[in-house]
Amino acid sequence: MAVAEALVLGGGGVAGVAWMTGLLAGLAEAGQDATAADLIVGTSAGSTVAAQLGSGLSLAELYARQVEPRLQAAEIMVEVDLAGFGAQIEAVLREATTAQQIRRAVGAFARGATTVPEAERRAVIESRLPSYDWPARAMKIVAVDAESGEPRVFDRTSGVDLVDAVAASCAVPGVWPPVTIVGRGYVDGGVRSNDNADYAAGATRVLVLSPLGSVQLLPSEKPLAQAVDELRAGGAEVAVVEPDEASHAAIGENPLDPSTRGPAAAAGRTQGRGLTIEWTTA
Repeated sequence: MAVAEALVLGGGGVAGVAWMTGLLAGLAEAGQDATAADLIVGTSAGSTVAAQLGSGLSLAELYARQVEPRLQAAEIMVEVDLAGFGAQIEAVLREATTAQQIRRAVGAFARGATTVPEAERRAVIESRLPSYDWPARAMKIVAVDAESGEPRVFDRTSGVDLVDAVAASCAVPGVWPPVTIVGRGYVDGGVRSNDNADYAAGATRVLVLSPLGSVQLLPSEKPLAQAVDELRAGGAEVAVVEPDEASHAAIGENPLDPSTRGPAAAAGRTQGRGLTIEWTTA
């Protein structure tokens, strides 16, 4: 099926979920609704937003779920800073050279880490999602097999529960437990790429929302800049939106901190209201 427009939603923790939700709400208020895309590619935080967009709730309702305490998901507080996490992963990867070796090393690290129980983490993902049914629209949710290191793209034809697919894509190594699906453990799709924008290949227009921007927590098989160049070389118009200064400050140093949700959503909404999407080709 030909894809005219694709929306790529990258990783960035609970703050990233809030920022992307606010940004999309602000864009829509400014007459630039991006949520009707033919294809949505979601990685980690982006998989949560993708599933929420397919739930049938309006952007206003989804925004309210980020800023109103009584509507917010039951998140688990965790202390992590991006620089420290990057240093920890760097130590894990000393012997890895190829992309698959890197993913397998990170998967082994995740499988050996002490975290909350898998069922407890799954309950958090359930609380995030207004609907547990796959939407009719095309959606790709990216995760990585923790043992083989192979990327896995889940969609409504995969025979995998939506909650499990999102939980797998959000399973940050060393922070959250790998997610068991049909006897296999899966970790965060960000182990392959923060954004996995190349999975939108074939679309004629691609909008990428990247909460982490140029920050690379892992040696990426497909860095965003490379993926965007390839998309444009294939004839697509591409626009990339990263947090502006105010949004970056709202997201803060620990994007897994639930207290960032309100400020990040509000900053994203303000950014979206004032943003004019600029589409460029090769």
